Amino acid sequence: MKVCVLYAPQSKGNEKMKAIAKALAEGIGSQGHMVDVLDMTLEAGKIVSYYDYLIIGTESSTFFGGKIPPSVAQFLRGAGSISGKRCMAFITKGGVRSMKTLQSLMKTMEKEGMFLKKSEILTKVDFARAVGKHIQI
Repeated sequence: MKVCVLYAPQSKGNEKMKAIAKALAEGIGSQGHMVDVLDMTLEAGKIVSYYDYLIIGTESSTFFGGKIPPSVAQFLRGAGSISGKRCMAFITKGGVRSMKTLQSLMKTMEKEGMFLKKSEILTKVDFARAVGKHIQI
């Protein structure tokens, strides 16, 4: 299957978010799937409707949590026909209310008609790799 890991870091130089997305992709690739990793802030306007499974991740845009970067909603609006796609949501731990941030991301994805299968709060690179190895795609 073709899988796309999309991530949107809050700040441009956030290497932790990129490392977690790549580790998640490595874990999924070990199952035999074809995986691409894209930064949503840099790849605005890219069509991702030909992927079988989408994994979308971001981080809180405030310390208190609950808000995600606006680039996520903008990217999903222009990403092609993604309504009905199976997907996973993840955030990196940061701020105070991580579950509120994850809930906000899931609402944004569901607003576009995506079918959420799984959600996670990924804190470390090794944990992200383990989640990728065991995810049911």
